[in-house]
Amino acid sequence: QVQLQESGAGLVKPSQTLSLTCTVSGGSITTNYYFWSWIRQPPGKGLEWMGAIAYSGSTYHSPSLKSRTSISSDTSKNQFTLQLSSVTPEDRAVYYCGRGHVLGSTDYWGQGTQVTVSS
Repeated sequence: QVQLQESGAGLVKPSQTLSLTCTVSGGSITTNYYFWSWIRQPPGKGLEWMGAIAYSGSTYHSPSLKSRTSISSDTSKNQFTLQLSSVTPEDRAVYYCGRGHVLGSTDYWGQGTQVTVSS
């Protein structure tokens, strides 16, 4: 069974870049035809899909975050990474990584990691 684990800094200063890594075990990120996503949930709000990287390495971004997000993968480590630039306090959220069969869907989730933006 696939397992996902997020890691990265829990506190980021405004205007800096948030960087998170998702380490996948129990399955390869290059296996056809999965999408590996980043999703976040700000306090008191719903889930927001941020973007994904496909098994092929193609990347997809939410239009609202496209200018600030970068998603990449390291197949040798079976990891994929999110970078979110120019963060503000509004980017405070629990960030999840996940896997889905369809772009935008998620059937396996990481535990989530809290990120706070504060000086």
